[in-house]
Amino acid sequence: MRVWFCLRCLRRSHFVWPVFLLLLMGVALTALLPPAEDQGGVLGVLRRAAAGQSLTFDILEEQKFTIVIQTYNRTDILLKLLNHYQAVPHLRMIIIVWNNIGEQTPTELWESLGPHPVPVVFKEQTVNQMRNRVQLFPEIDTDAVLMLDDDTLVSIPDISFAYTVWKQFPEQIVGFVPRKHVTTQGGVYSYGSFETQDPELGAGDQYSMVLIGAAFFHRHYLQLFQDQPHAVHALVDATQNCDDIAMNFMVALYLRKHAKSICSHAKSSGVFVKPVDLRNMEMNAASGYLGMWHRPEHMLQRSYCLNKLVEIYGSMPLKLSNLMVSQLGFPNYGNHKYRMRN
Repeated sequence: MRVWFCLRCLRRSHFVWPVFLLLLMGVALTALLPPAEDQGGVLGVLRRAAAGQSLTFDILEEQKFTIVIQTYNRTDILLKLLNHYQAVPHLRMIIIVWNNIGEQTPTELWESLGPHPVPVVFKEQTVNQMRNRVQLFPEIDTDAVLMLDDDTLVSIPDISFAYTVWKQFPEQIVGFVPRKHVTTQGGVYSYGSFETQDPELGAGDQYSMVLIGAAFFHRHYLQLFQDQPHAVHALVDATQNCDDIAMNFMVALYLRKHAKSICSHAKSSGVFVKPVDLRNMEMNAASGYLGMWHRPEHMLQRSYCLNKLVEIYGSMPLKLSNLMVSQLGFPNYGNHKYRMRN
């Protein structure tokens, strides 16, 4: 009887100890991460190992960032998001790109319920276009821009952590939603998710794009987007889609052009930060408005955009990456609580 009891204890300890060691390792990795003000540490080493090069994006130690949200027909959700993001550290300003043409902004209501710690500016547009959000508004006086969709709520710890990561990778798009391009037979490209298996490489869990609907990037890229060929703007306007894909093409081309030497490793357009709490608020909208990603042709359009952008730029600049930065170790993306769309 005593022998059986000892054997059972051994089996339990054999199971418990590996789990305990994994948790201990996760805590240790998290403790090693630098605070938002630290420009070195583990992330600095990770950056140098991933890129082997750096560009001339100097980030001030006490820099803040600006949030840009483009909205259409979701005012009730917008007000909830504005209240939520007021508590974000290092936030200088929130800019709302108001695409409700001809409708009054909720500025008066917002200000009547003040004061608020973070100023909010509404930028009324004359045409409801997807690429209205990709403008270098004169109010943006920070290097870092956090662009967010108007149906997406990102937790404050996730935003703070991603800002820390962005300061280590300021020349790349740092965000929460990864996607990839997949080469099919005949050299035609297809748009896929993070887990999509490449028919040639047979590998999933890679990405070549980080979507700008929940991502940090340098404000320099807003002006650079305005300077892109007219054909790029026409494609975005015609499809009312793909400005995020075009942004990844543009950043990838910029990084390739400004590489310090041909021996440097190819750098992807973005860095994926695994979110802990990212929620889609779309179903809470009183208007019942569903985003354009619900359209049956949405995914086909995005594959179409990939191939048109290759045609416009003359090559495929996107590079696959498997770098994922997480707040607690590197858990499997498949265990993520909220599945992304787009």
